[in-house]
Amino acid sequence: MIDRDTWGEIVEIASRNKLRTALTGFAVAWGIFMLVVLLGSGNGLAHGIEHQFRDDAINSIWVSSGRTSMPYKGLQPGRQVRMTNDDYDEVITRVPGVEHASARFWIFGNQQVTYRGETGSFTIRAVHPGHRILERTKVIEGRFLNELDLAEYRKVAVIGTVVEDSLFGEASGVGKEIAINKISFLVVGVFDDDGSEREKELIYLPISTAQRTFNGQNRVSQILYTTGDASLAASRAMAGETREILAVNHTFDPEDMRALFVNNNVENFQRFVAMMSAIRGFVWVVGVGTLIAGVVGVSNIMLVAVRERTREIGVRKALGATPGSIVRLVLAESVSITAVAGYLGLIAGVGVLEGMSALLPEESSFFRNPEVDLGVAVSATVLLILAGALAGFFPARRAAAIRPVEALRDE
Repeated sequence: MIDRDTWGEIVEIASRNKLRTALTGFAVAWGIFMLVVLLGSGNGLAHGIEHQFRDDAINSIWVSSGRTSMPYKGLQPGRQVRMTNDDYDEVITRVPGVEHASARFWIFGNQQVTYRGETGSFTIRAVHPGHRILERTKVIEGRFLNELDLAEYRKVAVIGTVVEDSLFGEASGVGKEIAINKISFLVVGVFDDDGSEREKELIYLPISTAQRTFNGQNRVSQILYTTGDASLAASRAMAGETREILAVNHTFDPEDMRALFVNNNVENFQRFVAMMSAIRGFVWVVGVGTLIAGVVGVSNIMLVAVRERTREIGVRKALGATPGSIVRLVLAESVSITAVAGYLGLIAGVGVLEGMSALLPEESSFFRNPEVDLGVAVSATVLLILAGALAGFFPARRAAAIRPVEALRDE
């Protein structure tokens, strides 16, 4: 155990060598400071990228039609691929592993929507009930679309919070009828969305009703589905099977990437995870490397200190001080310097991250909430203790090995 006299002696030694102690501590403080700031910045980048995935299911595949760019079976490039309800039915039944699914039918341009004397222009999105899972839609009033709405071609609508505020003010819109291009639809639900404000300005209609009402025939603009707990390889196989089915249905080369755009969110998210793992690894290497440089500096300074105090240590041993007490003294001094300096560096790093968080705009998408969690703080504390012990080990061992007779003859 370290007694009060030992701590008093450590303070006295540090006060006698203020500049040396300050420079030694700065190296450690800088190492911890850089480690904390780099880790916090890495977390900020991770939070920003996670923010990009907040709006859609990460285990989903999105298929959009395009134009052919390659000749195929005597057909010229430049043909528009027009997906249909039959394509949707075939994909969700033939592709193994499909969990929740929906098609989308675009009604291009904003549509005029009225309720009594209030009028607004909003985007209409015609979908299946499974779309709620794919878009992570939060129904806060009423309900979302269901299968009966599709089967019976019901004229019902689910509106975003912005639409409700615009048309109904403080009142609820559920159970009231709105007119979309002078066609009445009953509002059965109100939703919120973690995406952009634009997502809250949407109106969802049953796809079957919208196709019939807005002359959509049997066309669909997108096909999307979740892959359950499929692995990356399995999701790629599902995307490939989808492309094969649609290539046969619409006579285009399956290798023609422009004919069909397939966005695999499973792959996108795995790519993000791998990238963040690499960034975190790089951050730890740089941060720990900086800390090690500081520890080496502390160790060298302690070796110099031991050399300067050779006569003093010799006198101590001649008066009966044990090698263990000498080791404890040197280790305590080393750990004290690294612990105090490291703690100051930790506090400074956290302060910088808090300042960054306060200065970042709320709408920032790619860098959000740079912070370090409790685990990182504990890890940094453990590193400080180990660094201090490591920095003092070799000087302490050298001090303990000093022979009193030789030390007293030291010039």
